[in-house]
Amino acid sequence: MHQSRIFRNGNSQAVRIPAELAYPDSDMSVEIERVGDELRIRPARKRLTGLLDVFASFPKDFLAEGRGDQGQAERDAL
Repeated sequence: MHQSRIFRNGNSQAVRIPAELAYPDSDMSVEIERVGDELRIRPARKRLTGLLDVFASFPKDFLAEGRGDQGQAERDAL
């Protein structure tokens, strides 16, 4: 188990993340959630905001003829 200390950074509390636990990208958004007395930090999930607008921008005849014959790939038996 790693230990660290909480400190003040301006008006916020901050915690140093040990190098062994650090995310490879230091310029990323994270979500912080309190669960009981724990704080959970994880990379921010990508939001689906605007996805319907993307679909609405497709031309009316998009996939009008379907996807064609996709076939089924051979799989190993279970």
